[in-house]
Amino acid sequence: MTQTPAPQDPAPTPVPVPVHWKLVIDCADPHAQADFWAGALAYTVEDHSALIERLLGLGAAPAELTVESHGRRAWRDLAAVRHPGDPYEEESGTGLGRRLLFQRVPEAKTVKNRLHLDLHPGPDRRAAEVERLTGLGAGALREVREAGGEWVVMEDPEGNEFCVH
Repeated sequence: MTQTPAPQDPAPTPVPVPVHWKLVIDCADPHAQADFWAGALAYTVEDHSALIERLLGLGAAPAELTVESHGRRAWRDLAAVRHPGDPYEEESGTGLGRRLLFQRVPEAKTVKNRLHLDLHPGPDRRAAEVERLTGLGAGALREVREAGGEWVVMEDPEGNEFCVH
């Protein structure tokens, strides 16, 4: 007589671990973009100068990859902003939470964004926020009124679209 093996419990399904992420935005001038978005979101421009100085001192990075920004060394082709309340690595200045990274690319923006930010100051503050953002260098493209809500489509100084709800 052949014995049928007892069914085994299925392997437990692993619980997914949240993935750390940042939104990377291609641009012509990462430092100008970082300054605009830091002002727009009340974020902090990341300070990577300690890391840069350490890498320069070790000969691990050439000085040509850096510029001066805000009175300190910064990467020539990268700049980032982070939420001021989020944690960051003290050693590198890199944010560990909500952040935007701007990277220099050689080509100009040519088509509509496939991804954009929505800012939500609230309907009673929308007009004032649009005015404030315009003062920082944004442009208002159009007002939208639909059954699902109202918002203003804007563009940052390099033409990247975003919405103010």
